[in-house]
Amino acid sequence: MKKSILALLIAAPLAMTLSGCVIKINDDGIDHGFVSDSEDRTYKNRKKIAKVQLGSSFMDMQEKLGVADFSETYTDGDNTVRVLYYRTQRKHKDGLTTKDECTYLQFINGKLIETGNGGDYSKTQKVKAN
Repeated sequence: MKKSILALLIAAPLAMTLSGCVIKINDDGIDHGFVSDSEDRTYKNRKKIAKVQLGSSFMDMQEKLGVADFSETYTDGDNTVRVLYYRTQRKHKDGLTTKDECTYLQFINGKLIETGNGGDYSKTQKVKAN
């Protein structure tokens, strides 16, 4: 009797600590966590950026696209240059976002002038204000 009580006292807490497998189910089915979230976000960003029109305002684009992964603001002569980077692809499976995984949107004096691959953008490019 003492042996079975002792075994129960040892086995019960051990069994409770070893049961840690959890599957989260959302309204759409099984949620695969971080991977699907990042893939969904890159797809949504690509979809939104594909509809962007040159000449759009900085405020309008920020409202439509949300918070950028990276941003830069600097002046070039009389021009204020703002560059927003949104992740649109996954190159490195390290869980971090880098500029070469982003699409940049360059605004000069509040107007969208150019978009392109984030890894190709450089401040040393000649600013062309319209």
